[in-house]
Amino acid sequence: MNIVSKDNPLAHYQWGDACDGWTLVDENNLSVKLESMPPGTEETLHYHQHAQQFFFILKGRAAFEIEGAVVMLYEKQGIQIKLNEKHKIMNVSDEELQFILCSQPATKHDRYNIV
Repeated sequence: MNIVSKDNPLAHYQWGDACDGWTLVDENNLSVKLESMPPGTEETLHYHQHAQQFFFILKGRAAFEIEGAVVMLYEKQGIQIKLNEKHKIMNVSDEELQFILCSQPATKHDRYNIV
């Protein structure tokens, strides 16, 4: 049995502009991560050909751009991103955003940025 947490993750990584992530499950068929975004940060618009994702907001509020529409999520809310949906998450608030990100299967080599 492997108990994981932010203080005891499988791995810690940094992404984007000063964002942090902690890998909690890292298997080919499932990835679970805890991620944190400082105020005013956002990721690049992208899609996944093989993986669906589920985001669950733990702290703060997130704006998602999904297929050109913007959706706001608040603490204790989640949203599914389906295959090939162009999306990005943005922290448009003045506080830290923390969320759980589940990907099935894992998104290794399955991220296509929109330029």
